Amino acid sequence: MSGPVDPADVLAKPSSMPLVRPGAKATQSSAAAPQKTCAPVSDSRSVCIAPAKPSSRQALAPQAIVPFPSWCASSDGSAVAGTRTAACRITGLLLTTTQTVNGSTRVTGELNMDVYDYTYGAVDLPNWIHQIGLSPWSGWGDAVNSTATGTLSVAGDCVVNGASAFPVQSLSPINNTSRSGEASAATTATAVGAVGECTTTWNLRFQVPNYPQATASSAMAEIMCDNAVGANGSRPARVGCVVPWYPAQVLYSQSRYPDLASHVSRAQGSGLPGATITNPLNRNVDQASIDLNRSRACGDAPSIAGKSCDEYPLASTFQGLAFGGTRRTFSGCNINAPTGVTGSSGASACMITATENNAQGGVMAAFYYDYRVLHSDPFRVGIGS
Repeated sequence: MSGPVDPADVLAKPSSMPLVRPGAKATQSSAAAPQKTCAPVSDSRSVCIAPAKPSSRQALAPQAIVPFPSWCASSDGSAVAGTRTAACRITGLLLTTTQTVNGSTRVTGELNMDVYDYTYGAVDLPNWIHQIGLSPWSGWGDAVNSTATGTLSVAGDCVVNGASAFPVQSLSPINNTSRSGEASAATTATAVGAVGECTTTWNLRFQVPNYPQATASSAMAEIMCDNAVGANGSRPARVGCVVPWYPAQVLYSQSRYPDLASHVSRAQGSGLPGATITNPLNRNVDQASIDLNRSRACGDAPSIAGKSCDEYPLASTFQGLAFGGTRRTFSGCNINAPTGVTGSSGASACMITATENNAQGGVMAAFYYDYRVLHSDPFRVGIGS
């Protein structure tokens, strides 16, 4: 599959439907909700912050620059959902105030709140935003008089990009309104070929009148930035940031490339991977194994005018024949291999219209460029109209 790289040949944007991060496929891990912490006792008063189960409410965020998306993951209080350029999580916190008098300690207030962490970037920018929201939804006693503020810190291949914006805000639980803050981080992985990881952490400070200050932190590490994609024809190399575990989707048009779409559709229908977010393909940039994938699938293809051999999964993946399995084909494909084979292992080969096969090379090159699909990154192949 080769041919000119034409960005116009990318037929559709990858699906933006969110995905809950598969832990086994994550290249980075998000910090868990903070463990229980208590401020030092001062004048017999203390404040404790403990993880709690988030509520099922959708937070209102009038003060947020970007509304927190409805697809934030909260099934267990730590799961993360994402798209190719954004990730979101909901956890919970319980703030408890206590007072000790004559050796007897009693609870003087409680405040339940949801914590929204939302990070979002762009495929062509070297920086991204970590937005946080505190959404108090029930409380009583002294705790409802709390205020909160915070600052962002970073660790890894990154720096804080400007000042944190989280002014002191009341946490009185009114209308489930989110108190929001945001700050930007910028990657330091800007040299050609560089790939960088970063953890951004909101360090939160809670103050209840006449009580000591309490702290908690909330971290996200879902964004990876690089300058490793390279140029795409006349389109220059550039730095950008994505959620690397999210499998973006490229679509092949049935109307423009009927032979190609038919082969891929039949191959996926026989059980070969790449159609779904739970069973994607993974890009491979090692030329030796790419060549071996291609030769094992198409090395003995017949010479037919106007036709060339297409292999699926693509030669530029870790799912090709260089990594195991056997070749198969379909009736009418003019390939000497078994037909009627099913299962997820192996690869399919088929003679298709040569111009379509050549165009596929441009489609994939532009797709890899546009969505920063690096070595081993997952992606999906779909069939469009």
